[in-house]
Amino acid sequence: MKLLKSQLLNNRWSDQDAQNMSESELLLYRSNILGSDQRVTNYGGGNTSAKVIETDPLTGEGVEVLWVKGSGGDIGSIMMDGFATLYMDKLQALKTLYRGVKFEDEMVNYLPHCTFKLNPRAASIDTPLHAYVPRKHVDHVHADAIIAIAASKNSKALTQEIFGDRIGWLPWKRPGFELGLWLENFCIENPEADGVVLESHGLFTWDNTAKKCYGQTIDVINVAIKWLAKHSDGVAPFGGPIHRSLPAQERHAIAAKLMPTIRGLISKNQHMVGHFNDAREVLEFVTSKDMEPLAKLGTSCPDHFLRTKICPLVVRFDPEKSNIDSVLVGLSNQIEAYRKNYLAYYERCKHKDSPRLRDPNAVVYLVPGVGMITFAKDKTTARISSEFYVNAINVMRDASAVSEYQGLPEQEAFDIEYWLLEEAKLQRMPKPKALAGRVALITGGGGGIGSATAERYLSEGACVVLADINEASLETTKEKLSAHFNQDCVHSIVMNVTSEDAVLTAFTTAALQYGGIDILVSNAGIASSAPIEDTSLELWNKNMDILSTGYFLVSREAFKLMRVQDLGGAVIFVASKNGLAASPNAAAYCTAKASEIHLARCLALEGAEAGIRVNTVNPDAVLRGSKIWEGDWLEQRSSTYGTDKDGLEEMYRQRSMLKRSVLPEDIAEACFFFAADTSAKSTGNIINVDAGNLQAFTR
Repeated sequence: MKLLKSQLLNNRWSDQDAQNMSESELLLYRSNILGSDQRVTNYGGGNTSAKVIETDPLTGEGVEVLWVKGSGGDIGSIMMDGFATLYMDKLQALKTLYRGVKFEDEMVNYLPHCTFKLNPRAASIDTPLHAYVPRKHVDHVHADAIIAIAASKNSKALTQEIFGDRIGWLPWKRPGFELGLWLENFCIENPEADGVVLESHGLFTWDNTAKKCYGQTIDVINVAIKWLAKHSDGVAPFGGPIHRSLPAQERHAIAAKLMPTIRGLISKNQHMVGHFNDAREVLEFVTSKDMEPLAKLGTSCPDHFLRTKICPLVVRFDPEKSNIDSVLVGLSNQIEAYRKNYLAYYERCKHKDSPRLRDPNAVVYLVPGVGMITFAKDKTTARISSEFYVNAINVMRDASAVSEYQGLPEQEAFDIEYWLLEEAKLQRMPKPKALAGRVALITGGGGGIGSATAERYLSEGACVVLADINEASLETTKEKLSAHFNQDCVHSIVMNVTSEDAVLTAFTTAALQYGGIDILVSNAGIASSAPIEDTSLELWNKNMDILSTGYFLVSREAFKLMRVQDLGGAVIFVASKNGLAASPNAAAYCTAKASEIHLARCLALEGAEAGIRVNTVNPDAVLRGSKIWEGDWLEQRSSTYGTDKDGLEEMYRQRSMLKRSVLPEDIAEACFFFAADTSAKSTGNIINVDAGNLQAFTR
């Protein structure tokens, strides 16, 4: 057996870091280091607790308070305000109100009555699992190695063989009050035990100090890792490979073709965002003999299941034949068949009071030889769903190697997915933002207008691909936006809009990164100034190449992708007042901008039948934050009007009818209007954002 050192978990506890911490601070510290490794627990999964003596604000006396991860939190990123706090004496008193398993859910409604210090953080359904364990500190995690044992057909026997009397075993039970009582009873009957494996679910460990509890958790998982490595040595993962893994470039090309088609088919009611994963574990699974039968079994851990649905969809791609064209044609039937099967599952398992049918589309799409695609309502959820299924893959690999893997029974899976408490949580979620699930590609994304537009879109829930030829400004903009918004939602690519290959690569990247595109903001530009007799052919062509041909190239690719998705779309040209109103010494620039405006009108005609709206925003005199004013253009326009920068800005302001400066944020607002559903009935239109210029009236 070759057990790589990297397979084992490191004990990350630092006495130096932990010194002088209170019990609640030690809980936070322990939680964060446990949640920092996905092999210990996945995002949002697992929970931790500590029973702490606190001063009662009403009596001034010391009382025992349960600090436990609140509902919906993540132990890896949790802060102090992420913990619910509850009086232990009141939690103990709840036992007198418990009427049995049939009335399990009503106990959750009593938890707010146990709140300590009016803490607004809602307590989760897992609270009793911690409250009734007679130890000061409790960890509950979903470690891959433990779930592999818990999800094995003979998990009880394996637990006994691996851990002896140190770790007990309990049969599957949905988290709640009853399971809390089971854990309490186990501890009373087995006072020397350090924890318990819950069938199909995960691990509970406990101790009376934070450090020892953390150490127990890490050590128990490592014992399991060592045992699995020893007993799976020489066993081909998932029955061995039956497909080859395609080279990375080919994998990405196939995924970029599949994702827009899938996205279009599953986004008719709500725009979905995609994520692609071709990590080593994924490729090992999607090239294997047992992939399909294992995939049909679904996942075992409830947390895995909630993120990945009852089972994935296996795309009928053959890496040997590379039959991508026939696969694309057949995807509609495959996806429809999945929906029908999901509906049948719902009808078989529903109860009289079950919530209505949710989205019947798959979350996980497995592509032989290529990887895994996941779709969700936003990028972060799609990525996390992918991570959860990687956890499930790890579980299936190890369980299959030492025993027989088993997923959750269908009815149990349904009762978790359509749990009334889970439904109540979904109903409390805020209304989606205006651009939720939408993907925008913005050319000139590193400049002032591009950056401001990206910021506006991100604030409304969109994902943004920034494209720019200036790598330095592109990176600066990406870093700024990623720090302010979710980094999952911001991607950048260096792109020259005059290069067909570069433009194609950018749209392929958008498809691979997010699944497609819904909004194109064509904003890349230059500005030049020269009398006509001093305008060289090179300068003329440069303006035409960037401001006319470039807009054509990005629009063409956007149209292709939008037609594949069949979800409509929005194309927005950032042109110029100069496209309507001539300016002295700027013939090349003005003519190219006029070309943009007319191209937009042509595209509006072609896109209408596909629901692709094409509109134009005409800025004027955007001096602040705009990249075009950092070069010769500023000097040239100042010379034309016989002034300097400050004087030029004032001149433009006074020239306008409203006597106001135009800022990048103003252009961004117009770009948002044309991207949002509020302008759903507008195409072929122009908005002038120029503070009022009589010459540029659209007449």
